[in-house]
Amino acid sequence: MDWGWVVWGLDAVVREAMLFAAVGFLIGGIDDLAIDAIFFVRTGWRRATVMRRYARARLADFVVAQDADRLVIFVAAWDESRVIGAMLDTALARIDHPNYRLYVGVYPNDRATIDAVAEIAAGDGRVRLVIGPRPGPTTKADCLNALWRALLRDETAEGGRAKAVVLHDAEDVVHAGELAIFDRLIDRHWVVQLPVLPLPDQCSRFVSGHYLDEFSEAHTKQLVVREALGAGLPLAGVGCAIARAALDAIATLRGGVPFDESSLTEDYEFGLRVGVLGGSGILARIPEYPGGPVVAVRAYFPATLDAAVRQKARWLVGIALAGWDRTGWGQRRHLGERWMRMRDRRAPLAVLVLAAAYFALVVWGAATALHWSTGIAPPRLDGMFSLLLSINAILLVWRLAMRVCFTGLSYGRREALWALPRAFVGNVIAMFAVRRAIWRYLGMLAGRAPRWDKTAHHFPTDDATEPVL
Repeated sequence: MDWGWVVWGLDAVVREAMLFAAVGFLIGGIDDLAIDAIFFVRTGWRRATVMRRYARARLADFVVAQDADRLVIFVAAWDESRVIGAMLDTALARIDHPNYRLYVGVYPNDRATIDAVAEIAAGDGRVRLVIGPRPGPTTKADCLNALWRALLRDETAEGGRAKAVVLHDAEDVVHAGELAIFDRLIDRHWVVQLPVLPLPDQCSRFVSGHYLDEFSEAHTKQLVVREALGAGLPLAGVGCAIARAALDAIATLRGGVPFDESSLTEDYEFGLRVGVLGGSGILARIPEYPGGPVVAVRAYFPATLDAAVRQKARWLVGIALAGWDRTGWGQRRHLGERWMRMRDRRAPLAVLVLAAAYFALVVWGAATALHWSTGIAPPRLDGMFSLLLSINAILLVWRLAMRVCFTGLSYGRREALWALPRAFVGNVIAMFAVRRAIWRYLGMLAGRAPRWDKTAHHFPTDDATEPVL
């Protein structure tokens, strides 16, 4: 057998795949580097100007008057009997605000969750059980709209008017001071988002742990850059407050309800719509005390590969695939908004580039083995190709360094070191998630109704809710 042709063919495949991946990595690397540059320039400017003149706000600065307007917390719950009771008990015990109410939306065919919420509501008037009209699961937006209608009915019957609505999930660990922050800032902004910091799961160091790294960067750097560019601030769906003016305005445009029931990522879309309507949003990074951890929402994230893939596939369908049709590209002349939406939707293309790189690596290994066994000299890289690979190597080292640094800022040195191997785990999850997302999106195009593809949750029972730095 003439192994020369086989080796030549493998070398050609490796070169083409590597070239495709290298160009893709270069574009993505420059894109990420631009975000880093804006973040560091903005941070340096603020420290040199604003922070020299004014002390940074801390939690103690957010004092709430005893006659404060009511804040309402919406919690949409489908099949959450394992966690909803502990979540509500913790929230009621922790929250420091004189006037709030928890609205919990459940489904008529979810008896276990209904019973868990009803037991707490019977003993605490601040908890309102709302059973939706349709059996679940529908979409989270559908459940939130049922809560919205219940709020309107209560306001008509009791008088008064909620100042804002706060969104939380059934597994969230609510911070004691978050309503104080929302109460102050929601007067000036249509939406206020707190950082989301996943809880470290010692039983899932890699799968659940990779969320630590992603949210550390997203809610320390990326949302800050979006805000600086004046782009719409996508909401995380938890730990976010929405001003009544925003809810009323969007509900008017949507025929009476503020959330789009056909969307799988209603929180993301709501934040963008606020920006389109001219409302402002802010990421509120308020430390508990000078030099201390920020006030944040904490929760355990999916701990198994299947659960993580299903969750990320839902995000990808709503943001990167269906988002093209549903939200468009924003204002034509708002380059910052268009850039951010492009970044939101680049995940499928990024995974394609990533898959090409891994494929090239596997074929390169086979080609190298054949070169060694046949004695055929491997081809030499030309100067431009070698330069391209060198630039990508530098960008990769920088990207990993940023991931380590931002994880370390939120979780300390130990988790920062784990961020390196978790980068590979995140890539694997992303590739599986894109495959699942494409099939789900094709089903939606064929007319299949969107459904709440949720994951099982658990609530912390120990000191895991405290930040580790």
